Amino acid sequence: MFLSFPDFNIYSTPLLVLVVQGLILIGLLFSRFAKTKMSSDLILGLLLLLLCYQQICYTIGFMGWYNEFRNTKINYFLIPIALGVAPLIYFYVKSVTSSRFTFRKRDWWHFVPIFSLVAFRLVIFAYDASQPGFSETQNGYLKIHADEAIVQPLLIFVSFAQTLLYLAFTFQLYINYRKKIQQYFSNIYKLELNWIRNFLVVFSTLFLYGALQDIISSLIVDLSYTQQWWLNLFMGIVVLYVGIYGYFTETTKLKKIGFGFSPEPVDILEAEDRLKTIPEEEIESLKQFMDDEKPFLDPELNLSDLSKKVKMSRGQLSAVINNGFKMNFNDFVNSYRVKSFQDKVKAGEHQKHSLLGIAYDCGFNSKATFNRVFRKLTEQSPSDYANSI
Repeated sequence: MFLSFPDFNIYSTPLLVLVVQGLILIGLLFSRFAKTKMSSDLILGLLLLLLCYQQICYTIGFMGWYNEFRNTKINYFLIPIALGVAPLIYFYVKSVTSSRFTFRKRDWWHFVPIFSLVAFRLVIFAYDASQPGFSETQNGYLKIHADEAIVQPLLIFVSFAQTLLYLAFTFQLYINYRKKIQQYFSNIYKLELNWIRNFLVVFSTLFLYGALQDIISSLIVDLSYTQQWWLNLFMGIVVLYVGIYGYFTETTKLKKIGFGFSPEPVDILEAEDRLKTIPEEEIESLKQFMDDEKPFLDPELNLSDLSKKVKMSRGQLSAVINNGFKMNFNDFVNSYRVKSFQDKVKAGEHQKHSLLGIAYDCGFNSKATFNRVFRKLTEQSPSDYANSI
């Protein structure tokens, strides 16, 4: 099938192009990390480097390496990358959704499986290399009878379980982040990090594709090298997509603000907390301040800023809003913005200005957020409301 190495054919060429572009993006991420020390760039770069490593191994195979060099020892270094990719996915999302993320010494424990496998492969390579006739064969005794016969079948199940577990934890981390920002920020459009959602969906799809291929190959029919090519093509596209969006998407906004507060969402408060009575004077004081000072007109208003203005601690203010108004911070502030918008429309300002312009004057900072919030709080669109006046 393959000509002499390097053979640029319909299988190897697309993979080679994707790998080269992936390596360029990795270089850009590492270069930016060297300048900014943003841990998310380093983690994403390492994640993509592992994927590209596997891509390179398959690419040179499709270029005829294994046919040209029958006694190659590369099989000793074909490491199942899922053992390293899974924790890197988790730590990348954690580094982006945490304003004070630091990689701690104990976090290295997450990488014990991949480091252990690398050490095991080095040991069996050293042993096999010391045996007579090793230079005349591709795989030595321990590679065949220990690694391929025992370890690799176990790794299929271990990698599947580990990846599934880390993806579940990472989705939970992202969902909790989305809930948390509603308790802290009044405008969350730029903080929703839909890129991270897409990132997780892409890697989940890649994981399911790979798992399905493993099941078919193990239980139904042994897939050929070329039949597995589609997974490698998909992986190359994933590297390109993740690299481009990971490099150009703004994910550092949280680093510029103190986002260390973790108030409890109103919908998961304990029953006794729901019944806790908030002093009426605190509720009225907050209402009066919102009506008189109109802090909601500031698009960047957050819980910390408002707590300073009303001279409450962040925890105290969160409790007043959650228990006194039965809302999270985001809905509380946006309810005033919506009311301000309605008042301006009733006054006929929509005859002089666009609805979006009025919304911006009321403290909203994006069309998408304004439309979503208005419909959520009034059960009608802004235009329908304006037409009803």
